[in-house]
Amino acid sequence: MDNMTMGKQKIKILLADDHQLFREGLKRILNMEDDLEVIGECGDGIQVLEFCNHTKPEVVLMDINMPIENGVVATERLREMFPDIKVLILSIHDDESYVFETLRKGASGYLLKDMEAEALVTAIRSVIIGHAYIHPKVTGKLIQQLRRMTYLDEIGVMSDGSEVVREAGVKFMANEDHPLTRREAEVLRLMAEGKSNKMIGEYLFISEKTVKNHVSSILQKMEVEDRTQAVINSIKQGWVTL
Repeated sequence: MDNMTMGKQKIKILLADDHQLFREGLKRILNMEDDLEVIGECGDGIQVLEFCNHTKPEVVLMDINMPIENGVVATERLREMFPDIKVLILSIHDDESYVFETLRKGASGYLLKDMEAEALVTAIRSVIIGHAYIHPKVTGKLIQQLRRMTYLDEIGVMSDGSEVVREAGVKFMANEDHPLTRREAEVLRLMAEGKSNKMIGEYLFISEKTVKNHVSSILQKMEVEDRTQAVINSIKQGWVTL
């Protein structure tokens, strides 16, 4: 345990997965940390909602493929009923469509079941302070999907093949309360389109060094560690629409 976790109350965690052996393994790993505590286990989405009705965890580790009610539906209902509870999806699927769907439903992060225990612990600690956490294996696919969606939007075609009639490109839709300057908002919008620093500089007619400075400022203001987290958080907060 590091100095950041000393003296703090334990983070209360609910495990939601229909495989008991997997839950037991997770429980052993998480309870070894001085600042984490597994307070319950559930095998389906209905049980998750029932548990949270009488006992409030701070974080739910939610599997997608569960019987009776799957993790996607359970995430949406849980976030509607208990918006303060953070949901971390823990799945075997690395398809970006699952990531987008669960984030839209209110999940704070998306993890793969083959991740290292240390990364899982880091993810839990990250979401509890308001950050998003996406497994490194799916971030590349996520950015590729963002680029694809942007391209289809620019040529006036949706991903299902239907035509659209609206302004092309990813949009920055935040109200005046957001902490970014106008230029930073534009840089963030272009980041969400998957553009590199060099491409952003060429688009805005500024140097790559200036773009890097803007990106650093964005990360600092949004209290995130990298570009992917900034984009994901901006989508979750409704600042950026795809």
